[in-house]
Amino acid sequence: MKRKILIPALTGVLMFAGVITSVQAELSEITIARQYGVSYLPLMVMQEHHLIEKHAKAEGLKHLKVKWVKFAGGNVMNDALLSDSLQFASGGVGPLVKIWAKTRGNLNVKAVSALNAMPLYLNTRNPDVKTVKDFTSKDKIALPAVKVSIQAVTLQMAAAKAFGDKHYNKLDKYTVSMSHPDGMQALLSGMSEVDSHFTSPPFQYKELQDPKVHTVLTSFDVLGGPATFNVIWTTQKFHDKNPKVYKAFTSALAEAIKWINHNKRDASKLYLKAAHSKDPVDFIYKIVTDPKVKFTMTPKNTTKYSSFLYKVGAIKVKPKSWKDMFFSNVHNLPGS
Repeated sequence: MKRKILIPALTGVLMFAGVITSVQAELSEITIARQYGVSYLPLMVMQEHHLIEKHAKAEGLKHLKVKWVKFAGGNVMNDALLSDSLQFASGGVGPLVKIWAKTRGNLNVKAVSALNAMPLYLNTRNPDVKTVKDFTSKDKIALPAVKVSIQAVTLQMAAAKAFGDKHYNKLDKYTVSMSHPDGMQALLSGMSEVDSHFTSPPFQYKELQDPKVHTVLTSFDVLGGPATFNVIWTTQKFHDKNPKVYKAFTSALAEAIKWINHNKRDASKLYLKAAHSKDPVDFIYKIVTDPKVKFTMTPKNTTKYSSFLYKVGAIKVKPKSWKDMFFSNVHNLPGS
């Protein structure tokens, strides 16, 4: 008799414990990483306006703590993501493609969304360098991460076009890893061995204010048109175990991008505050309103990077479409 009473009671306790476990399964604290530059403006807006916390509350997560950190390159960020010390990494398409291919069948890292589409400039102060064929051992090209960053991969694509696919890495020996601010400082100083810089907004435009600096090529030249610069990514495990946190993040990102596109001058001011920059508002506003600069969640030309990296053997698996590299929340967008 007691046993018959205890069994249903025990079952009820276990079911209740299961409910508690399910509720507590979602993380109460997440860490998000970004890098330097105007391209990360959507993440800056999310941080300054506390949009993730806002949308988390709408999902019933009243006490979600959001931590923001900055990295100089996507390679270091990927290490942090794989060690579970980071939940959302952000960077160029190149690092995304490589970690997507590397983690297929285990952690299954995928992109959450694109952040933008904008051109990247390879600038130089060497008057003899007119095309990538003109670089020599006397030149040093600064970029965020040698062989890994989107600038590094784009440079390899440019080299493949100039010298042939077998020589796609011909210019790698001239590259050095530097953050965008450090790379700009080195280029403009005229005192460093770094005489070239493959960078991003606003750094590329600030460099061109120096009459001794000119542009060798842009990423749009290499890709044949507008292309995504930055994306944000996470693991399948985090995505599956934290659906409310994930939804809060994507909703916050959508709101941030919409706000930027409707409030570009205010967004320019917010960038200056978040980046601790002393640049004039009009300078940033000119970048944000540049027709070539788009803040959007829609991926553009991402498969050109994956196809190239597969062709040269940098990744062992090739996505059938851009959707293979992105979670389903953006599959309804006209990506490529």
